[in-house]
Amino acid sequence: MTTMAQDLTPLDGTAPPPRGAAVSAIRRHELAAFLRHRREHITPEQVGLVRGSRRRTPGLRREEVAHLSAVGVTWYTWLEQARDIQVSVQVLDALARTLLLDPSERAHLFQLAGAIDPTPATSCPSITPGLRAVLDQLEPVPACVQNSRYDILAYNRTYGLLLCDLAEVPAEDRNCMILSYTNPDWQSSIVHLADAQRTMAARFRATMAGHLAEPAWKTLLKRLRAESEDFCEAWERHEIVEHRGKRKEFRNRYVGRVTVHHTDLWLGPEVGPRMVTYLPVDEESRRRLERLHEIAVEKAGERETGAVR
Repeated sequence: MTTMAQDLTPLDGTAPPPRGAAVSAIRRHELAAFLRHRREHITPEQVGLVRGSRRRTPGLRREEVAHLSAVGVTWYTWLEQARDIQVSVQVLDALARTLLLDPSERAHLFQLAGAIDPTPATSCPSITPGLRAVLDQLEPVPACVQNSRYDILAYNRTYGLLLCDLAEVPAEDRNCMILSYTNPDWQSSIVHLADAQRTMAARFRATMAGHLAEPAWKTLLKRLRAESEDFCEAWERHEIVEHRGKRKEFRNRYVGRVTVHHTDLWLGPEVGPRMVTYLPVDEESRRRLERLHEIAVEKAGERETGAVR
């Protein structure tokens, strides 16, 4: 019979790769070791706790991590002991916050747990300094980068003021589906809102077909269903629309009506991150986007100097 020790033997090229239960066991032990290491290197002061005179270790205790993450002490202990237990994405999110994980460490945590981070993406390998420079060079043309789930991964200053003030929107809400169905400022900026919402729902359904089992997609769908009756109505139509360029009209609060050509530039060989640009269709729209860019630059400068309260 194969023993656990044999299952966990590191690959050296002479043994066949582990499968099934052995892979799960390796992941659980790696996850346990990672959690212990991070816990032991987070001081009480970093998470707002008082050290006390009887503390024997500079790091956090298991019960402190469990309390801060709102999970049971016994359950968290089992996790650090590599027990075969199920870990929800909500618990992983709480642990990542408690242990002050940076984006790379958070991604590692979810990978070890065999889960997909359900929060909107705040970083992407495609968002390089060069790509950010391209977004800036396109101004006054509004431009952004979105993933296939409609998360807004990066944007230039003109885009940031086109439909609403994106700098004032929490990172977890910077998703075009969420904004189109729940944000009043974003909604009031779209001239043909009902048509835009229906098209987005149809595109979302078409794209989601390849991500049906992924928690991030299911979480977004659940939120949209819970927060918007209009989305529920559009979703139940079961319509499918592929991405394509089209003319759009916006009603901007600073410069008035703007008409643009929407164009997608895909950044990878598969459907995924894409650059979205809005080119003005007439001279008046061009002048108004130039003015919007000037306003956006002014506002960015005010924020940097602390003038915006």
